[in-house]
Amino acid sequence: MTLETSPMSYQQALREVRARVAASRTSFGAGMAVLPRARREAMYALYAFCREVDDIADDLPTLEERKAGLALWRQRIADLFRRSAASDAITTALLPAIKPFALVEDDFQAIIDGMDMDADAPICAPDMATLDLYCDRVASAVGRASVRLFGDASANGMRVAHHLGRALQLTNILRDVAEDAARGRLYLPRELLVKHGASLDPQQVLRDPNLRAVCRDLAVLAGDHFTAASDAMKLCPAAAMRPARIMRAYYGAIFARLVEEDWRNPMTRVSLSRWRKAWLVAASLV
Repeated sequence: MTLETSPMSYQQALREVRARVAASRTSFGAGMAVLPRARREAMYALYAFCREVDDIADDLPTLEERKAGLALWRQRIADLFRRSAASDAITTALLPAIKPFALVEDDFQAIIDGMDMDADAPICAPDMATLDLYCDRVASAVGRASVRLFGDASANGMRVAHHLGRALQLTNILRDVAEDAARGRLYLPRELLVKHGASLDPQQVLRDPNLRAVCRDLAVLAGDHFTAASDAMKLCPAAAMRPARIMRAYYGAIFARLVEEDWRNPMTRVSLSRWRKAWLVAASLV
C-alpha cells in the first residue's frame, strides 16, 4: 500500500486548525490558551479533529455519506498512529504531538465511535448504560487525549478525564434538550423518563410536566461527576490541570444556572455573559 503524504507543511496545517478553533468560538478556547505553545498547538489539532467528525455525524445528509465520512477518518487515524502518515491539515498538525505527548490511537477511534452513534438513527431515550458509553466516547475519550496534552497521563489524570468528561457532557444534555429535540434526539435516560412517567418522544417531552423531575435526577449524577473530577484534580500537578480547572469552572457555572432555573422553560438555552466567562477564567488561574 502506498501511503499518502501530507500536501502541506506543518505551519500551513496549523493555520487551518487554528482558524477552525477561532471560527467555532468554542468555550474550550480559554483552556487551550493557557497551555505552552507545543501543547496548545496540539490541542488546536485535537479540537479540529473532534469538530470535523462531529460535523460529519450531524450535517451530512444521508446515512451512507455519514458512514463513509467516519470510515475515512478511521483509516486516517489508523494511518497516522500506525504509519506516521498524514494526508490533511488535521493529521499533519497532530503528527508531531503523538510521541512527545504519548497520544494513543484508541482515544481517537473511541471519539469516532461516539460520532457513529449519532450518525445512525437519532439517539432517543437510551438506557443508562448506553448513555454512559456515549458520554465516554464523545467526552471522556476527548478528555483522555486532552490530559495527555495538558501534561498528566497518570491514573489521577485519567480520573479527571473520566469524570469531567461525563460532567460536561451531561451538562450539555441537560442544557440542550430543546436543541436536541429539533434533531429528533433525546439523550435523557429511559430509566429516568419511565420512573417519572415522562414522554419518550423528543418533541412531546418538552411540554411534559415531568421533564423537570427527570432533569433533576440526571443533575444529581452530573453533580457527582463534577465533585469526583474536582477531587481527582487535587491529586494532579496544578500546572497541568489549569485547562481542566477552567473548563470545570465554566461548565460548573452553567450547571449551577440550570439547577437554579430548574428547567422551568427548557426552550430557553442557558448561557454565560462574556464578563462572567472572563471572571471564571481568571479565578481558575489563581
